[in-house]
Amino acid sequence: MNGDNPRDDPRRRRVPPPTGRPGPPPDARRPPPVPGRPAPDARRPPPVPGRPAPDARRPVPPPPGAGRPGYPAPDGPTVRHTPHDRRPASHIEPTQVLHRDGRDNQPLAYSQASQPAQAPPAPREQKPRRREPVQHAPTQRPVPHHDAVPPRRRTPPPVGGGRAPRPPRPRRKRHPFRWFTVVVVALIAGMIAGVIYLDNSLTRIPALASYSDRVGDTPGTNWLLVGSDGRGDLSEDQEAELATGGDTGPERTDTIMLVHIPSSGPTTMVSLPRDSYVSIPGHGKDKLNASFALGGAPLLVQTVEVATGVRIDHYAQIGFGGFASVVDALGGIEMCLDQPIVDPLAGLDLPAGCQELSGPQALGFVRTRATPNADVDRMNHQRMFMSALLKKATSMGTLANPFALWPMATGVAGSLKVDDGDHIWNLAALGWAMRGDTVTTSVPIGGFTDTDVGNVLLWDKAKAPGFFDALAKDQQIPEDLLTR
Repeated sequence: MNGDNPRDDPRRRRVPPPTGRPGPPPDARRPPPVPGRPAPDARRPPPVPGRPAPDARRPVPPPPGAGRPGYPAPDGPTVRHTPHDRRPASHIEPTQVLHRDGRDNQPLAYSQASQPAQAPPAPREQKPRRREPVQHAPTQRPVPHHDAVPPRRRTPPPVGGGRAPRPPRPRRKRHPFRWFTVVVVALIAGMIAGVIYLDNSLTRIPALASYSDRVGDTPGTNWLLVGSDGRGDLSEDQEAELATGGDTGPERTDTIMLVHIPSSGPTTMVSLPRDSYVSIPGHGKDKLNASFALGGAPLLVQTVEVATGVRIDHYAQIGFGGFASVVDALGGIEMCLDQPIVDPLAGLDLPAGCQELSGPQALGFVRTRATPNADVDRMNHQRMFMSALLKKATSMGTLANPFALWPMATGVAGSLKVDDGDHIWNLAALGWAMRGDTVTTSVPIGGFTDTDVGNVLLWDKAKAPGFFDALAKDQQIPEDLLTR
């Protein structure tokens, strides 16, 4: 047909030449037999019945072009001709054309030649493989893991001999919180040591002696503060500086104060005039300060308890020298005067107005009588100065400044005489209670009179019992009984 490719017509397909080089037939290429040797065919073992010939077991590769479209499939198995076959190999010319018209006298193509069917080879007998015994791996034990240790680096020896340089020391980590703790612990330890030292510096005396018919315990805390005119610890130069007037005989009291610290409310400070005419147990009626000269602190405490009906819980006494040293340790005390005070016996010359008093000036201020009201003004001066002194001693500027606190504390502890049961922390509680608003007053005064012991001060018989009864019951003193 027109347009058909003549190569696609199977009848015009050329038959590929047989593989191998053209040449004489295989028998011609076989060497002639050697005398004495068997022929090549004789060395081939005879065929075994049921088993294919050796040449039949060899697979023959398909001819070139097999499997392409239009290539005729072979009618039977393809047999490869080897030089050992004695049968003549059919030779097909390359230009011969195959005809499909049914003519059998024409030779067919190489792939269409019928081949005798061959039986499949018999399976070989396989010997049973010997099973080797199973060998299990030995039990493994867990081995702990260790980090590899880096090899140590050896320091090369120094050039020129000598000692090898030391490796740099590792920098220590800073612990600010640890240093803060150490500082706090050191401060606490220092405070405890300071308190113990001050407590041992106190001079203790048996001031609160027991006696028959003593006043029972009253609510609140009551202190008896005494300022004596003792001069035993002063030198002549100190006596001249303080204007004490020299030795005047037995020790007497210039200042007597009763301080009541209630369970609640402000503290009350009451001045007891030293010339108060009272009964002294075992000595009859006399001035209040005479009890101190006759029997010391124990008789003074007993006289105050009998006259007021208030039980004394703590006792503190200070002399001239101690009073002046405490004032100087605080850097002076500021006082405001309504009028000038001039007293040569007390070494005092103070103008009117606010001014800062030194130790000797403060001592003369609380002792002077060179005022219009004499002892009454003296008691007022004592209460004013005591309030100013305690206010400055307990201020934050003093407590936070160790250079002011420590000299003041050592001065107070070294100059005070307290009862056997009193300690430095009791004095601290007294100062803390008087740091704020304090009610300052004097015992109600009824007048003055002359007696066999001299001019004395009389208490108001109508007001004094109610005045001291309020203190004994831990109550605030009524306003009409206060003396400002």
